[in-house]
Amino acid sequence: MTPDLTVMGAGIFGLSIAWEAARRGARVAVIDPGGPGAGASGGVVGALSPHVPEAWNPMKQFQFDALMMAEGFWAGVAAAAGRDPGYARSGRLQPLADPAAVDLARRRAAAAASLWQGRAEWAVIPVQADGWCPAAPSGFVVRDTLSARIAPRAALAALAAAVAARGGTVAAEGPVRAPVVWATGAAGLAELSAALGRDIGRAEKGQAALLRHAAPERPQIFTEGLYIVPHADGTVAIGSTSERDFADPAATDAALDALIARARALCPALAGAPVAERWAGLRPRAATRRPLLGPWPGRPGHFVANGGFRTGFGLAPAVAALMADLVLAGRDAIPDAFRP
Repeated sequence: MTPDLTVMGAGIFGLSIAWEAARRGARVAVIDPGGPGAGASGGVVGALSPHVPEAWNPMKQFQFDALMMAEGFWAGVAAAAGRDPGYARSGRLQPLADPAAVDLARRRAAAAASLWQGRAEWAVIPVQADGWCPAAPSGFVVRDTLSARIAPRAALAALAAAVAARGGTVAAEGPVRAPVVWATGAAGLAELSAALGRDIGRAEKGQAALLRHAAPERPQIFTEGLYIVPHADGTVAIGSTSERDFADPAATDAALDALIARARALCPALAGAPVAERWAGLRPRAATRRPLLGPWPGRPGHFVANGGFRTGFGLAPAVAALMADLVLAGRDAIPDAFRP
């Protein structure tokens, strides 16, 4: 098969773009020596969460649109693949520290009613004594109904199977024929920086864990950079650290121990939950902290999709649509702020 599109990288951006292109009838070849999820996308957390509903801007709108696309996107993947990607719009709880935080959260609730177009809710509710709801010094938490979860590895396996079901290939090697989308994560950011002679982004280490505790219907919890995300398989994901200085990108250490301890203190149901897995890896953080999408400057027929960092799974449906429009149809709707 001579492909209509080559995708370098079988992480969330690469496989989502490949699926969208295949769904539109393109012949797609995905190449990744490590296989699906060999990089940051093969982690464990899977939190799909919105920005706060205030100071609205194009990036927040893009993320909102992507989150609203997610249910249909993942349902299509599941139907084509015959595999469950682990998606559920299960919501989120955020503890509030003091009366000032409660007042701010209530103002944001009013903003969400407009900015989220009545399609999701941001509400301030009393702490529930149910063993799952986090303790909060104020006695209140934010509950939003826009946040969702995905099982990262199951989602990537489903995407790869969906691409194959539409006649595409996902392989460790193969010829690289233009047009090419480079979705190669942290290593790709380094290559792009070298090619353009300026800092495009860098690798940032993250550590996360899975605990054995069945809470599939519970909402995720978020506070001070800590995510607690229950999955359908009887595990709860805890993550993640953000480390710019590190010796071993694949090692877990006391920083992860501290996250697990915080999670157990915050959520009583996890106090005795055993650790099922510890994970560490490098995530692609763009210098702009936005995704990098569009033509590779100075390389005709080559395109970039990178910089997902913590938001890759949440942004993937919208990123896939934008990149498929650009590469397959020549329709360039990439926001200027996303261009490499």
